[in-house]
Amino acid sequence: MKTRWLRDLEVSAIGMGVMGFSHGYGPTPLEDEAIELIRYAHELGCTFFDTAEGYGAGLNEELLGRAVAPFRQDVVVATKFRFAEAESLADVRQQLTAHLDASLQRLGTDYVDLYYQHRVSPDIPVEYVAEAMGELIEAGRVRGWGQSQATVEQIRRAHAVTPITAIQSEYSMMERGFEADVIPACAELGIGFVPFSPLASGFLSGKYSADRSYTGDDVRRVITRFEPGNVRANQPLLDLLHRVAEAKSVTPAQVSLAWMLHKQPFHVPIPGMRTRDRIAENLGAAEIDLTDAEFADIETALDAVAIHGDRTDADIAKLRDLD
Repeated sequence: MKTRWLRDLEVSAIGMGVMGFSHGYGPTPLEDEAIELIRYAHELGCTFFDTAEGYGAGLNEELLGRAVAPFRQDVVVATKFRFAEAESLADVRQQLTAHLDASLQRLGTDYVDLYYQHRVSPDIPVEYVAEAMGELIEAGRVRGWGQSQATVEQIRRAHAVTPITAIQSEYSMMERGFEADVIPACAELGIGFVPFSPLASGFLSGKYSADRSYTGDDVRRVITRFEPGNVRANQPLLDLLHRVAEAKSVTPAQVSLAWMLHKQPFHVPIPGMRTRDRIAENLGAAEIDLTDAEFADIETALDAVAIHGDRTDADIAKLRDLD
C-alpha cells in the first residue's frame, strides 16, 4: 500500500471509515465479523482508521479499539468530538478533556493520532478549541487535530493558533464544492484533506438502481441523490465511470478513488466498506495510476455532467423522525 502524509502523520493512501459497522447503512455485521474485516483491511496495508464518539453512541469506538489492539502502534486512529456550547476557554478545556477521556477509554488506548472537531460550532471561537487542542498535543494525548466541514475562515483562524493536521469533509465526484476554496487553502497551509463519503455513500460504485429501497437507519433513505428520479438523472456520471473503468479493466469505484488521489497528493479518502471484496476493491484503487491525459479527459467530462441531489446534515437529521 502506498502512503501519504497528513502534515506529519504518515497514513495509507486510502483509509477505512468504520462508521458503517455500527449504524448508517442498514443491518450491520456481527461484532466478530466486523473486527475480522477491520483486521483484513490492515492485512492489505490500510493503516488509517476513522471513527467518532457519536457513531453508535460510542460503540463504534469500542469496536475499532478492540479490532486494532494487536497492532495499535502501527496504525493511525482518528476519532471526533462534538460539543455545541462553551462560554470560555476554560469551558472548552474542560469539555474537550472529558470527551477525550471517554474516547480513550472506549478505544482502549492512551492517545489519539488525529482528533477532529466533528462540526465547527458557530458559537465557540475556533481559537479556543485550537488552543485547548494544542495543550493536549503538547501533553502527548493527541498527535494531531483537525476540523470537519469547516470554512476557509475557520481553518485559517484555528490554524494560526495550533497548526491543523487535516480537514475531514465530504468530497467526491458528486460533491466538489470544496475545490473552490478549502482544498486550495489546505495546499497552501500544508494541511491534509480527508474526504468522507468519497464514493457518495456508495452511489459511485454503480451498484444502486432507481428501484432499490432502504430501511431502518440507512441514511440513503434521506440522501436526495438516491431518490429514484435523481438516480436516473445521474446516469451520465455512472456511464462516464463505467466507460473509464472498462478501458482500464478496473471498477467504477476504483476509477472514482483513483481520480481523487490523482487530484492532490494530500487527499486521503476514507470509504466505508463492509465485505472482504469491497475492502480489496477500494484499497486496490491506491495502485491504479491515471495518466495525465486520462485524468484530464475525466475532468473535462465531469465538468459537462450535471449532478442531481446531494447529502446534507439537515437531511440526515430527518432520519430520526422516520419510522
